[in-house]
Amino acid sequence: MEVLDIIKPENQVFCKTKLMTDTPLSYCPGCGHGTAHNLTMEVIDEMGITEDTIGVAPVGCSVLAYDFMNIDMTQAAHGRAPAVATAIARTWPKKYVFTYQGDGDLAAIGTAETIHACNRGENIVIIFVNNGIYGMTGGQMAPTTLEGMKSSTSPFGRDIQTMGSPLKMTELVAQLPGTYYVTRQSVHTHKHARKAKKAIRQAFENLKLKKGVSFVEIVSNCNSGWKMTPNDANEWMVDNMFPYYPLGDIKVNGKLK
Repeated sequence: MEVLDIIKPENQVFCKTKLMTDTPLSYCPGCGHGTAHNLTMEVIDEMGITEDTIGVAPVGCSVLAYDFMNIDMTQAAHGRAPAVATAIARTWPKKYVFTYQGDGDLAAIGTAETIHACNRGENIVIIFVNNGIYGMTGGQMAPTTLEGMKSSTSPFGRDIQTMGSPLKMTELVAQLPGTYYVTRQSVHTHKHARKAKKAIRQAFENLKLKKGVSFVEIVSNCNSGWKMTPNDANEWMVDNMFPYYPLGDIKVNGKLK
């Protein structure tokens, strides 16, 4: 059988959601952002809420989301995505509002906005991609950089005594009364991507029910910032990131697991 014989609609096993634009992804090869983008858009498409969804992109690698997500998007200043999302959600309470943020944005300059939006229980979804480094601006140490992990601003590795411990934002926001669903996932394998999509879907379902903040962390690699091949970066992530940032649900239906 020739290859062309099987290229038929009935044999198609995957189709790119129409909510991802045809713009070629500009992320580094092997980066988890593209998969996280696609999963989010698949959920919105499958729920039939395209016309009622508004995304907020901040600064960092995440800012590129509006190039690839074919929905209404707005940009926020560095770290201010939860504040902008709060304003949109309060102005248009029937809209599905989400932020898509990296660790430098959410856990550094945006810590206050994140904490207070979660504490107030704003009806928004926060998608938080944690790759343990400032990926866009030169590979500097981030709040989530692991102990001993090297970066352009910690060339000898993160020293806890002088630089503090890596910040576990997801566990932190899970303690706040305004968070209803808090989970940590990954997208480096098909199995993990399916779990991440299920978590994103749950977050948007909670949004429809006006349950407050749903917070989905996605632990990702940054092979360019980590100076590794994509495969080596994924293996390093499993061996080093996951022990400190364990995957799974942390808070479900407003109750800590």
